[in-house]
Amino acid sequence: MPFVLANGVELYYELHGAGERMLFISGTGQDLRRQPRLTDNPSFDSFELLLYDQRGLGQSGVPAGPYTMADYGNDAAALLDAVGWDDALVLGVSFGGMVAQELAIRHPARVRRLVLACTSSGGRGGSSYPLHELVDQDPSQGLVQRLQLLDTRWDAAWQEANPDMVRMISEGFQLGGAEGRAADGPLLQLEARRHHDTADRLGQIRCPTLVAGGRYDGIAPLANAEFLARSIPGARLELFDGGHIFFLQDAGAFPTMLRFLRAEPAKARSG
Repeated sequence: MPFVLANGVELYYELHGAGERMLFISGTGQDLRRQPRLTDNPSFDSFELLLYDQRGLGQSGVPAGPYTMADYGNDAAALLDAVGWDDALVLGVSFGGMVAQELAIRHPARVRRLVLACTSSGGRGGSSYPLHELVDQDPSQGLVQRLQLLDTRWDAAWQEANPDMVRMISEGFQLGGAEGRAADGPLLQLEARRHHDTADRLGQIRCPTLVAGGRYDGIAPLANAEFLARSIPGARLELFDGGHIFFLQDAGAFPTMLRFLRAEPAKARSG
C-alpha cells in the first residue's frame, strides 16, 4: 500500500489514470475504502488522479490533536511534494473545498486551476452547517433532519415515498464518533472544520477558480457559494439541480467542473 510521510503525518494515497494531474480532496469523514467513490465517474478518466485519506481518516495516521485547517492545507502541499508534483489541478468537495482554499492561499504556486464544490468560507462569508452538533444524535431519530441538510426538498413526506433512496443515502452520511480510538480522527476533523474561516483571505487566491453549488444545499447554502464567487478574483459560479450531493443528482455537474479544470470552453447548459 502506498504511504508517505507528509507534514509529519503518514498519509495513505492512490494514483490512478493518465493525463493532466489532478488532486482530489474529499469531504468530511471520507475513507478510500468506502465504495463507490465519487471519482468512479467516467468524467475523471482523462486525468492522472491523486487521492488520499486525510489525517485522522481511513488508513492515514491519527496524530495527536488538535488539528487546524492550516494543517490540512499544508498536508495537501506536502503530499504533492512527496509524489513529485510541482503543481496540480485541484477539486475540493465540501470539507475538501475548505482544505483546497487553505492550499490555494498558503501555497499558491501549487494550484493551477481550482474547483470548490458545495463548500463555504466560514466567517463573515457563512459557515457550512455545524456537523459536530450531530455526532451524538441518534441516527434514526435525526434521519429526517440529516437528509434535509443534504437536500432541503427532502422533507418527511419525500423520505417516506423514497425508502430505497433514503437507505442508500443515509448509509453514506456517517460522521464518526463511535467509541474507541478510530473515532479520534473524525472528531478532530469536525473540530477543525468548526473553526474554518478564509473569508478575509479569499482575495489571495489567484488561480482560475470555479465555485460549484447545489440550489437546495442545506449544509453549504447558496449564499455561501455566492460569497466565495464574489470574493475570489475572477471566480465563476455554477449552480446545479440538487443539494449537497448535486454532483450525484445533476448529470451535468462533473462534466462541467472537469471541463473547467481542463480549461475547455464552457458549454451552454439547458434548464
